[in-house]
Amino acid sequence: MVTGSGSMDFHLQKDLQMVEITAFNKNLSNEWDSFCNQCIQATFLHTQRFITYHGSKFRDRSLVIKEKNKIIGLFPAAELPTDCSIIVSHPGITYGGLLHCGALIGEDAIQAFQSIATWYSGMGYKRLIYKAIPKIYHQVPCDDDIYALFRQGALKERVDLSSSINLNNRRSISKRRERSLNRAEKSGVYVSQELNLLGGMWKVLEDNLMRRHSAKPVHSLPEIIKLAELFPKEIKCTCAFLEKELIAGVVTFSTKTCMHAQYIASNQCGYDHSGLDLVFNTLIAEATENKQQWFDFGISNENDGKILNAGLYNFKTEFGGGGIIHEHYELKL
Repeated sequence: MVTGSGSMDFHLQKDLQMVEITAFNKNLSNEWDSFCNQCIQATFLHTQRFITYHGSKFRDRSLVIKEKNKIIGLFPAAELPTDCSIIVSHPGITYGGLLHCGALIGEDAIQAFQSIATWYSGMGYKRLIYKAIPKIYHQVPCDDDIYALFRQGALKERVDLSSSINLNNRRSISKRRERSLNRAEKSGVYVSQELNLLGGMWKVLEDNLMRRHSAKPVHSLPEIIKLAELFPKEIKCTCAFLEKELIAGVVTFSTKTCMHAQYIASNQCGYDHSGLDLVFNTLIAEATENKQQWFDFGISNENDGKILNAGLYNFKTEFGGGGIIHEHYELKL
């Protein structure tokens, strides 16, 4: 017999094993990274190789979740530098998340979050900010963490809007983007992809951010070079040139499911000759060839998601994309 919403009139529930929560320590770094590589939603940003580039900037409060002395989950987290009563998963990376290989679903996810909340509460923390992993990085559906947060009484604290292309079902590119691509090709713009271009690209990026927002990139040039050397397969710099002058560039972070534009920059010559259009056209073709499902342009928000840069967002969606959200939740401890 089937009742409302397709639910069955009987219940199957396994006996839940009590999970063991332990604090991460550096001796577990190799185990952590090995487990990350097997997780159904983790990316290289979750590895200790990536997280530790911050050095001592954050007070690490990451957790390892075990069952019968076997790792079944990871929780990357650190104390918020500006408020020692708040834990963030994770302040040093774009998204945090409850990482697992399929074990922490349903009731097990709920129990895991109960144990995590109890752990941090016992350490004296008052709030947990959870930066959920966007769906474009999920290798299989795994929103059990969001349901578990709901059951714990967490509230949605922030939402950012990103533009992503589903490479298996891409929307039509706009006529404006087609014209811009033709303009770049007719102007003689060409593309090169080398890590040694990072210095030139960073100069364009820093000039852009300072002129438009009086801001600096999240990563310094030495930091992004270090990360690119640590992750040469995942981090790439692709630039547009006109008569040997670097006029635009994009730094991408690639995962199993997605190629993400981490940094986007163009000088005035790049805008005049549509250099970014040619770069993005090259990268989208590369991601398709790599059999990645998504190409992500990144968020177009300011003020913790409360302001949308409509012009930037429209530019990105005109390549054939649609909206993907980055969600942050707050759980009182």
